[in-house]
Amino acid sequence: MRHRTLALVGSAIIALAGCTGMTTEQRTVAGVAGGAAAGLITAEALGASDNWRLISALAGAAAGTVVARNSETGQCAYARGDGTYYKAPCR
Repeated sequence: MRHRTLALVGSAIIALAGCTGMTTEQRTVAGVAGGAAAGLITAEALGASDNWRLISALAGAAAGTVVARNSETGQCAYARGDGTYYKAPCR
């Protein structure tokens, strides 16, 4: 199980390196996939049940979603996962 988790983390890091030059839709998909993977990896590392793995993957996907992007200022709004948002430079 530890090798699988390390492989998933390594794959996620490599995937994030390829995010430059992506369209808005592609960045959104990458954020959702990365957030879901992070939630699933965390749940697996903690030995959670299947139901909690699903919930953590969905929560990670929600947190990884860019909800708004201002092209003029380069600012994006990101979901925190608790229903609130914060602004930061777009990644």
